[in-house]
Amino acid sequence: MTEVSLDRRLAVELVDMKLSFIVNEVEKILSNWHYDVASKFLRDAEQGIIHEAENDAITLVHLLDQQDELTRLKDTWIDESIGQGD
Repeated sequence: MTEVSLDRRLAVELVDMKLSFIVNEVEKILSNWHYDVASKFLRDAEQGIIHEAENDAITLVHLLDQQDELTRLKDTWIDESIGQGD
C-alpha cells in the first residue's frame, strides 16, 4: 500500500467540502419529497407511505452514513491536533 503525506489542514478542508456536498444532496432528496427531516422521510418510505421512494431512501441512508463517518474522522483529526498542540 502506498502512503501519501497530506497536510492535516488540507485534509480537513477536503472533508469539509465533501460534507457540504453530502448536506446539499440530502437537502435535495428531502426537498424533492417535501420533507424537512431525514428520519421522518426514511420511516415513511420504509412503511410504504411514500410510493416509489425506495431508491432515494437507499441513497439517503448511504449519504447519512458517509456524513457520520467523515464527521468522526474529522473529529479524530481535530482531537489529535489539539493533543499535539497544532
